[in-house]
Amino acid sequence: MAAGARFSTPTELVDAALAGDRLALARILTAVENRTPVAEAALRRLYPMAGKAHLVGITGPPGSGKSTLVSTLIGAVRAAGRPVAVVAVDPSSPITGGALLGDRVRMQAYTSDRDVFIRSMAARGHAGGLASTSTAAAAVLDAVGFDLILIETVGTGQSEVEVAAAADTTVVLEAPEMGDEVQAIKAGLLEVADIVVVNKGDRPGAQRTASQLRAMLVAVGRAGVRSTGRARPAAPDAAAERPKPKEPEVLVTTATTGAGVPELLASLDRHRARGREAGDSPARLARAEAQVWAILSDRLRADLHDPKHRDATDATMREVADHRLDPFAAADRLLAELR
Repeated sequence: MAAGARFSTPTELVDAALAGDRLALARILTAVENRTPVAEAALRRLYPMAGKAHLVGITGPPGSGKSTLVSTLIGAVRAAGRPVAVVAVDPSSPITGGALLGDRVRMQAYTSDRDVFIRSMAARGHAGGLASTSTAAAAVLDAVGFDLILIETVGTGQSEVEVAAAADTTVVLEAPEMGDEVQAIKAGLLEVADIVVVNKGDRPGAQRTASQLRAMLVAVGRAGVRSTGRARPAAPDAAAERPKPKEPEVLVTTATTGAGVPELLASLDRHRARGREAGDSPARLARAEAQVWAILSDRLRADLHDPKHRDATDATMREVADHRLDPFAAADRLLAELR
């Protein structure tokens, strides 16, 4: 199982990455992105070493300045003498599956800094604003010693809420006077936000947008508290299980100048400290479930395309395509086929 010219086995690859070899780390992340056997072997060893880093998801509508803010935030983190890694997910071509990976272009200033590692990943059509392997990539970076990991999403709007399952702290960006405040509420973005950032704070209306968002968040929080008293008949315990609405801090930054970025970093550190005090079980459980279900889905699909089951799988899909079988019955049949 060759892992590259310099590393003949996954064990050698992992040993080199743990020793600080950035080429080995990059090759592990490539294997993770491509879901190869090397990736599975590496993660089996590295995953127990992870779980210490602070994972920060950064999301928001296109044009809100996510990549510029991430670049400036890297500078603030490095000024404090701390290592930082970035997993930047770019939209991919629906035809080739490739991506521009523009974040590497924007963050060239840090390529020679060994305490900064930036990995661009193509979304490859995965809904939710994240590549399906982003969480695994973050676990690798965590295991090799990066204490702060920034996960920047594609920026596609309403599907961005998935980042909340991949991060300990979720930062939602908005731009002033773009009407995005209402859209963010419709999309559920503000429901998953731990920190809301109005970027491009040098523009007219930035402070007004921040004030409007604070007022909206108070209203949404009150509505959420009121709604928890009304359980659905089919689930009488839903009210008790429903989480308390978040009360995100609203900050104003200007990423191009760095204004407000130290305050954002301080807010991230405060949120991390509060999470440690309260216990991170909900976020960590959500992340664990997302990873395990993704692997289960991949393995079920692989098993059903194995030569032993391929004919039955293809025949079932044709019946669904011809509307001779409904998708639910098809799923039950395929599960029975595996059993």
